Amino acid sequence: MTVTIRPATAGDADAVCEIHNQGIADRIATLDDRLRSVDEVRAAISARGPRHPIVVADAEGRVVGWASLNQFNPRPVYDHVADFSVYVERGWRGRGIGRRLMEALIDLARGAGYHKMVLATLANNAVGIALYARVGFTHVGVYREHGQLDGRWIDVVIMERMV
Repeated sequence: MTVTIRPATAGDADAVCEIHNQGIADRIATLDDRLRSVDEVRAAISARGPRHPIVVADAEGRVVGWASLNQFNPRPVYDHVADFSVYVERGWRGRGIGRRLMEALIDLARGAGYHKMVLATLANNAVGIALYARVGFTHVGVYREHGQLDGRWIDVVIMERMV
């Protein structure tokens, strides 16, 4: 099956929302605990500019993953640092979709003039951490007991990559 990475459109909002909410429910990658609505996702896709794009992995007309470059910090001194998000539909995990999305994000970050990409992920996200390492991210540190999820303190791993 052919998988294409392309810019997200408002028409992708239903699929992006479903995939995002799967990631929240699975409790492996994000401290986010509030499910999103399709309207919120549609508005987010429409509000994005060239420095903060959202892309989708399209498997012959079906969105099976999405990723975005995000503002790291609103202070101008951080204008060349990008945070990012990457989510893959449950049934498509382990099939190279995350890697394709990551490679596209790295290219987009480079093209947008970013110097560095950073991430924060749950310490128990072994699959994600391995993916990030495979595409050139290095371990920076761990925020111990950085947030609470389901009543438990969660450690968060910090990684970075120069682009």
